[in-house]
Amino acid sequence: MSRVSNLFVNSSLACLHFPMLASAADEPLPLYLQDRGSGIPTSLFGTYIESGQWMVYPFYEYEKNSDAEYDPQEFGYPTPGVAGEEEFFGESTGHEVVLFLGYGFSDALAFEFEAELYATATLDKSPLDTSPLPARTEESGFAGAEAQLRWLWRKETQERPAFYSFFEVEFPFQDTKVLIGATDVEFAVGTGIIRSFKWGTLNARVSIAFDSAESKVETGEYALEYLKRVNDRWRLVATIEGEEDEVSLIGEAQLTLRPGAILKLNSGFGVTKKAADLAPEIGVLFTF
Repeated sequence: MSRVSNLFVNSSLACLHFPMLASAADEPLPLYLQDRGSGIPTSLFGTYIESGQWMVYPFYEYEKNSDAEYDPQEFGYPTPGVAGEEEFFGESTGHEVVLFLGYGFSDALAFEFEAELYATATLDKSPLDTSPLPARTEESGFAGAEAQLRWLWRKETQERPAFYSFFEVEFPFQDTKVLIGATDVEFAVGTGIIRSFKWGTLNARVSIAFDSAESKVETGEYALEYLKRVNDRWRLVATIEGEEDEVSLIGEAQLTLRPGAILKLNSGFGVTKKAADLAPEIGVLFTF
């Protein structure tokens, strides 16, 4: 074989072996990170973001609630003969098209932004409601947006769990609409703990919220999430999530369509009276 041929063969072999060289990125994850990976927990179910990674998640959500609590005065229709607040339970439905964006600044800090690009909502009043509120109220349009900072301040090891905190702000985009969006700025701060086991990974979180309209601090969202990687393509999530006396059970399946694209299918089911009866969601999560 000629010298030129030898050089070509040796160069080809070097190229073939180059991807096999050991690197930190190619090293297998420890067992306690097999389900979720090494990223920062996001507000999306069973989803973690890496340093320098972008997430883009467009999704659609439907919600139906046969016991939607409302006060006619919020719509500008006080009940005759009633001086204060009076709560009723009507039937509501909603449709939302939402865009979620996320970016990992480092292996400890991430940013999220979520916008309800278009939403429609209807409320059928309670038969017990004697106020002038119309039998059906409908609203639609841009619903609102919120942003979060997520801080993983202690990473998980084989001996100890991970701890994280988050700060959330919801921006007021609605002046007259009640069924969609927020009319006043709202803040929330929370913390969570993550612990992995052979049978899956648990993520528990609690938060407190500040309502600027009423200038009071109240209980925010709380949740307990279970995540399990079934194989290279499928992951399953089960979550119980609530806010005050609205509690839902949520199940999600995540299917990896290709590297950087994950189909997310989930649905919430109301556990308590005030929670939505049914809230399915579908979307594709892109990462790069």
